[in-house]
Amino acid sequence: MNVLIILGSLVVALLILIPLLEKYQSRMGLDKMQKYGKYILPLVMVSIVIRLIYDMVQG
Repeated sequence: MNVLIILGSLVVALLILIPLLEKYQSRMGLDKMQKYGKYILPLVMVSIVIRLIYDMVQG
């Protein structure tokens, strides 16, 4: 059941984010997108580590 909730939220997020990114991409410019893009992967890694620690503590 949890997998379905996660997949559903990902689909909804993609349906919302893709049009927004396409709309505002030309306004931001490529250099700004690259500047923000370098922070995405570390933030994802930190959130994964936090989630793993949370799962270990909860047991």
